[in-house]
Amino acid sequence: MPPPSATVAAPHPETGSAPSGVSIPHYLEQVYSWAYVHPNAVRVFEREWLVNLILFGNYGRLRDAALAELGSVVRGATLQVACVYGNLTMRLRERLAPDAQLDIVDVLPIQLANLAAKMPADERVALLRGDSSSLACEDASYDQVLLFFLLHEQPEAVRRKTLAEALRVVKPGGRVVIVDYHRPVAWHPLRMLMRLVFRKLEPFAMDLWDHELEHFLPADVPLASAELQTWFGGLYQKLVLTR
Repeated sequence: MPPPSATVAAPHPETGSAPSGVSIPHYLEQVYSWAYVHPNAVRVFEREWLVNLILFGNYGRLRDAALAELGSVVRGATLQVACVYGNLTMRLRERLAPDAQLDIVDVLPIQLANLAAKMPADERVALLRGDSSSLACEDASYDQVLLFFLLHEQPEAVRRKTLAEALRVVKPGGRVVIVDYHRPVAWHPLRMLMRLVFRKLEPFAMDLWDHELEHFLPADVPLASAELQTWFGGLYQKLVLTR
């Protein structure tokens, strides 16, 4: 069963419904309508080959690195913060133990509906409408939390709240697994191209070049460990935080 504080959405969430107090953030509509909010965005980007192309052929590697941290058999309660184009969530569902629970929370009804259309019915999986910066979950509700290419899309204030919420809802000894962009090495052949792409299309992403992710973590939350690994000349990172 999901944590008692979670509100379980219908298997195919209605795009017009929303729990009280949940609305689409202004920055998402202003900056990311082309990628996530407009119906055409889903029609364009829900192509695994395109997601892989955007990540320069690294989607499978990064997906599998995130899943490996969650375990070959995923047990307990897992929270995925934000829907993801491609098959990451389907692969994650395939790893769930019979008594495990997977909750996916997203603030966009269209993204929840898209994920519901891709996923087979499964009583272990719940799709939840909610804001990553203010999760409707009790403290220490989950054994592990996954954030896959979410933080670079958020303004700093929202990113800080999202990380604080992820650490709040994970149990002591549990882990927060983050996969996202990272500052590449100085000689990286794509460095200038990515800088131009970020400035044009993803204005908050440069924050992850200017600072390590630990810079955005709450100072009052003690961590047992923080393990960083990078790929593709440093352009991508996996950070695993253990409470």
